[in-house]
Amino acid sequence: MSYEIALKRIYALVDNDDGFRILTDRLWPRGKARESLSLNDWYVEASPSPLLRRQFHQGVISSKVFEIRYRGELRDNPESLMPLMRYARRNRLTLLTASRELENSYLIVLRDMLVEALRAEDYDEALPASPTCFSRKSHG
Repeated sequence: MSYEIALKRIYALVDNDDGFRILTDRLWPRGKARESLSLNDWYVEASPSPLLRRQFHQGVISSKVFEIRYRGELRDNPESLMPLMRYARRNRLTLLTASRELENSYLIVLRDMLVEALRAEDYDEALPASPTCFSRKSHG
């Protein structure tokens, strides 16, 4: 199955094609009133931890190390992706951030991890529950 997961800055204009609009930043964007953002949710559980975010912004770790550690955080807490997965299964999902450089933001990693989790779940559902349940041997 294909999923539509878009990435967008919170300061960009709202578009009718955005679908579910989810702000995933841990910090609220400066100068923005909640009513002006047309959000469906503000979900911080899948954003980078405060320590990881701080290390990256202070230049203590590189973008590659940040990506590896952030993927690890998401892998260690797969339940943090569940609400976003539910949104993505129902409609187009737009992940929002206040980051200035969208192409270098954590949203790229988050979208990739969401798609991987959705595909893994789809694959698991396609497998039979038990191979013996589908056995065609007669018991006679």
